[in-house]
Amino acid sequence: MSIDSLRRSARATVSGLPQGFWWLWLSTLVNRTGAFVLTFLSLYLTSELGHSAWFAGLVVALHGLGGVAGSPLGGVLTDRWGRRPTMITMHLSAAACAGALAFVTSAWGVALVVLLMGVAMQAVRPSINATIADMVPADEVRRAYALNYWALNLGFAVASIAGGAAAFLGYRTLFLVDAVATTLCAVIVFLRLPETRPERAEPKAGGAGQGGKADPGADAKVSMLDVLRDAPFRTLVLLNLLVCLVFTAPWIGLPLTMSAQGLPPSAYGMVIAVNGIVIVAFQLLVNRVTERRSPVVLLTVSSLLFAVGTGATALAGSSFAFAATVVVWTIGEMVHVPTNAAATARLAPEHARGRYQGVMGMSWAVAGFVAPVLAGVIVDGPGPDVLWAGTFAVGLLAAVGYTLRLRRALAEEEPVGTEPVEVEPVGIEPVGPEPMGVEPVGTGPVEVEPVGTGPVGAVPADVAPVAGKTAGGVGSPAGKATGVSSPAAPEPASSS
Repeated sequence: MSIDSLRRSARATVSGLPQGFWWLWLSTLVNRTGAFVLTFLSLYLTSELGHSAWFAGLVVALHGLGGVAGSPLGGVLTDRWGRRPTMITMHLSAAACAGALAFVTSAWGVALVVLLMGVAMQAVRPSINATIADMVPADEVRRAYALNYWALNLGFAVASIAGGAAAFLGYRTLFLVDAVATTLCAVIVFLRLPETRPERAEPKAGGAGQGGKADPGADAKVSMLDVLRDAPFRTLVLLNLLVCLVFTAPWIGLPLTMSAQGLPPSAYGMVIAVNGIVIVAFQLLVNRVTERRSPVVLLTVSSLLFAVGTGATALAGSSFAFAATVVVWTIGEMVHVPTNAAATARLAPEHARGRYQGVMGMSWAVAGFVAPVLAGVIVDGPGPDVLWAGTFAVGLLAAVGYTLRLRRALAEEEPVGTEPVEVEPVGIEPVGPEPMGVEPVGTGPVEVEPVGTGPVGAVPADVAPVAGKTAGGVGSPAGKATGVSSPAAPEPASSS
């Protein structure tokens, strides 16, 4: 592939999205570029404050536990309060927590601040995902999520490199830089990002909204319990939880496995760095390859990649082999994350997007809290091989679940009204060329002048044939011109 073709491919990948999306993308990049707290928290607790490794693990787990509560909270605030105020408030709250870590030194004070930080950081994500679904056309949502995920990983890579180089300044300084970066993120949202929450509408009597769900205007009636009663979405959440458990396991199990084989910690650092390098280098290419593909197929393939990549860890015996397994499950990550976010947006009524994204985010948070504990217990007990056999089995189970349980719910819908319709103008005899030499039986030469019409063949303007058109116009998706919403293509809200 030539440089010019790569340049054209990259331009096509980033073109055509609204300006508001790029301000959101920039805020994500700024936020993650300064994300030093999570990167260096365990080192700060052990080397700077002198706490045990056990306590450091507990504090990191508390961050995940805060996310379990923060995700549904952020979802509710996103729908009730608005996307923009939720983002600003939670960014500022996270910034305050990062700044507080530079001054709080007591063990339980640090634990409380990290717990609150987990709430704030996870609560902002439903508002970001709902904003993308609001402002980006439905057929571009997956690409937008992939680009935002790319910004997140690009910023994280920069933070890891810059933080390591700047560690001589002290951990407290890095935490203050994190607070400043997160505050700048909130300022970008405040100054440049419009509110995208759909306007409330009066519920239609006896009507239904997208895909048979409650009318989007009746958002006040959509509770978290209603979200959990949505069977296809509930299945999507449970399957995503399985995938997240598999995805999170290597972050604890991989260093323990490599250490058990006598490889030094520096080897693990180089191996796990492959994850960020691959995402930064190839996320845009993966997005180009997977665009317009069936979401069920992509979710199934990504689950298989997670299963194979983590399962093969049991067979690895060198740093190169471990790095190869990381490449495999990283490709699965690049496919899964934007596809899952787009599937969530697709199943959600537009006035409940925050709640749906919040519940989905909770599955990530639960996995982030549970998987490290399970991985540690399994490695210390039966051993690493059992862990990787388990992740392989769970990944396969998720792949089967996506194929069997969500094929219909996430299938591409046919546009409404695509059946050809033959319309015969009322009061006009069909007129066409007569066979040569044949006259109609019982008539002489015929002069056809249809009653109440103009010249022969002039079809009244209000009776136009529509064969071969969709209900919304030629080639237009159902639900655009007809006013019928479809769960496969939720009507995007204006980004201005």
